[in-house]
Amino acid sequence: MEYLHPNDSATLVHIYKAQRYLLLPIQEEQSEVLVRLVGDRAEDTFLDIRLAVDSIDYYVPFPLPEGEECKIEIVGLGKEAITWQSLQLSDSFDTSKKDYYHPSYHHTPPYGWMNDPNGMFYKDGTYHLYYQYNPFGSKWGNMYWGHATSRDLIHWQTHEPALARDTLGHIFSGSAVIDRMGTAGFGKDAILAYYTAHRSLGGKQWQAQCLAYSTDNGMTYTKYQGNPILTPFDGVADFRDPKVFWYAPREAWYMIVSADKEMRFYRSEDLKKWDYVSAFGEGYGARPNQFECPDFFELPMPETGERKWVMLVNINPGCPFGGSATEYFIGTFDGETFTPDTKPEVARWLDFGKDHYAFVTFHGVKERILGMPWTSNWQYANVTPFKQSRGMNGLPRELFLFSSAGRSYVGSRPAREVTALRREQILQPDLMLRDSVLFSNLMKDYAGDFELELEFTPDPAVERVGFTLLNEEGDSLPVYLDMKQGRVVMDRTRSGITDFGEKATPHERESGDWRQREGLNYHNDFALSTWAPLELCVRRSYRLRLFIDRSLAELFVEDGRIAMTNLIFPHSPYTSLRLFSEGGKTKVTHFRLYHLSL
Repeated sequence: MEYLHPNDSATLVHIYKAQRYLLLPIQEEQSEVLVRLVGDRAEDTFLDIRLAVDSIDYYVPFPLPEGEECKIEIVGLGKEAITWQSLQLSDSFDTSKKDYYHPSYHHTPPYGWMNDPNGMFYKDGTYHLYYQYNPFGSKWGNMYWGHATSRDLIHWQTHEPALARDTLGHIFSGSAVIDRMGTAGFGKDAILAYYTAHRSLGGKQWQAQCLAYSTDNGMTYTKYQGNPILTPFDGVADFRDPKVFWYAPREAWYMIVSADKEMRFYRSEDLKKWDYVSAFGEGYGARPNQFECPDFFELPMPETGERKWVMLVNINPGCPFGGSATEYFIGTFDGETFTPDTKPEVARWLDFGKDHYAFVTFHGVKERILGMPWTSNWQYANVTPFKQSRGMNGLPRELFLFSSAGRSYVGSRPAREVTALRREQILQPDLMLRDSVLFSNLMKDYAGDFELELEFTPDPAVERVGFTLLNEEGDSLPVYLDMKQGRVVMDRTRSGITDFGEKATPHERESGDWRQREGLNYHNDFALSTWAPLELCVRRSYRLRLFIDRSLAELFVEDGRIAMTNLIFPHSPYTSLRLFSEGGKTKVTHFRLYHLSL
């Protein structure tokens, strides 16, 4: 390699015979500089990368035209930066070393940043998951569509990114459909991916909807020459995340797009030209907030079989506990207008945790509605204590309708495929709980990867009943039923790391692999309890399933009538369990513990 410095801030890296990658050293707390492969492809645009100045956190691979001569232009990095002594050519990139909090059985990319799931579809026995992806660092930026596939929703194979950032801008969220009849003109069974192109122009953001198509079952895409296919008629700046769906009564394709604080419907005959139909959202639900990542589908009422339309609205801010969350509306749709069953001031939540966002569903799945969330919150997503990879999906979930006190709700339960994760089982006998009982080291061999299932039947006098997960570091995660307040609660105020710069984990102390991060504090946003109303449950007995995967806790009550998803960062794995019942006796049944692994 040869470095050519035409001036103090711009450098050309001349590579005479490229290997597969140029490994770039990253320093997360540095400002972004501009990096691009000099060429004439649409993807050869400037990328924003936090190149190392005086220390290196990790490396990321920058793809090169293997075997060819090429040049990399870097703008904004000083001549004294450590990057210039640290760039490496390589034919491979090692992803075997995992962060301490890297999940063991949830989907996450091997490196880089991940947020919203995108474009999910099911075809020929394979689930395709795309996601907002930055391959060049573990903070948000350089939005691509990452890509993974699975035959069982549990084991995921990572592929090359499906859509790359280009001269139109970042590749933001969207959806994908199978064009069975070849309506768009790209052939029968082509996969059509709809996404938002985003860039800044003159200090203002520009967003428009674009199309790409695949003729090899979603492995590679060609961007449509007529992009963008849809721009806002009123110039609204926040116009993104297209979800395309088929509406059988009109035999037409529809698109729902977020437009600032409302959703807009469009209709198309050829899947390329879209006409405005109507809008919904102004004055409805939690206010004020930014509407994002919509979804729209039908579900049957279990009692009558009547089908209702459900609109998912991922909002930011607006979460009951601060930041981002997933809201929903149930109602009717006639091909022109969506009419909700609730009054404008009513807000309903798909998940009552702090870390459930951008939930969207798979296209092409028959007989059930399946989806996955991103598990973080925009209040602190960029500074959670991960390094080489940051961001994961929650467990695959099935949505359903249920009734409580004469009102309709959407429930979210783990997909049946999740039980395939169970490896070992510990059964505990039924017991009558008075005060508390400690099960020391019950999970000692499970390394933070387990499912806990039990059922509480409290006497009427009981005020609180539940359990607390504990470790040797003094961390605790209480999960309990507050019978006086009518709530189920998860309290992560003492769950582990709740301020960056805290003491390192035992693993980090042994390896020395820990950096003090000055000025990054998310204690006020993170160290809190989340709760859900017990009125959503209809029995006096309460069945709980809690999934723990290193840094994620997912709670489901009464088979998903209540779901609660929270990140956790214990200093060491939880190994002990304390059951407690305050104010009276509680019968504990169906007490099972499962070790989970891929």
